[in-house]
Amino acid sequence: MQNLFAVFIGGGIGAVLRYLTGICVLRYFAGTGVNFPVATFAVNIAGCFLLGFLYAFFVDRPEINTSLKLALGAGFCGGLTTFSTFSLELFKMFENAQYGMFLTYFMFSIIVGFAAVWIGVSFAKVF
Repeated sequence: MQNLFAVFIGGGIGAVLRYLTGICVLRYFAGTGVNFPVATFAVNIAGCFLLGFLYAFFVDRPEINTSLKLALGAGFCGGLTTFSTFSLELFKMFENAQYGMFLTYFMFSIIVGFAAVWIGVSFAKVF
């Protein structure tokens, strides 16, 4: 139960930070004509960096509390961006020389994810 609570708290903080990042970026770029999704890109890259750091930092430190690891990794980084988890999973496949799995996961995630959004939008337009 403590681990679930840790993920819950970390995830909430990460999600709020993602939301606030979006607000700040919108204010900063308002009226500039920039159409690039800067906020999403920023949280994705920051989340990838942070999860990579945490992964390497925690890997050989079993003495660090599991709830803290979960609060920061699955919770905070997961609430901030799930792209960081996707990127770490790809990194592990690459690191373990699972190149076929790496390419399959990468391509299917991008293509099927895009298709799922397209289908979701199409279904929503029907209702």
